[in-house]
Amino acid sequence: MTNKKGFTILELVIVAAFASLLFVLFFMQKANLDAFDRDEKRKTAINAMYYALEESFYKEHGYYPEQINENNITVIDPALWTDPNGYNLGDPLSAYSYIPANCTNGHCKEYTLKTLLEKEDTFIKRNRDHNDTK
Repeated sequence: MTNKKGFTILELVIVAAFASLLFVLFFMQKANLDAFDRDEKRKTAINAMYYALEESFYKEHGYYPEQINENNITVIDPALWTDPNGYNLGDPLSAYSYIPANCTNGHCKEYTLKTLLEKEDTFIKRNRDHNDTK
């Protein structure tokens, strides 16, 4: 009798199939984690814009602007104006949108900030109710 050393083809196929399954599961989970990370970045950016509008712009001017960008909202990191896909607020392909309302001569009383998320519903922030104190 000869003593053969090594693996049979069947054993190699089973190990290769199992390794392939593990790789597929790993990359699927990684894709989900990456999507959750992009969603968190989008929410962080919208929250930064919201607080900049409320705590900086509105307190100084008594109204909201008709459009926002890094020129009139200077208190946040300029990188936050760009969504994780590389589009700036105002670009039609951007995940971010600013929708002013009740505007007269560039002075608005209301707004809505939105961002489209991959793993959750749309994230929305609306202006605070200031009861027209100014």
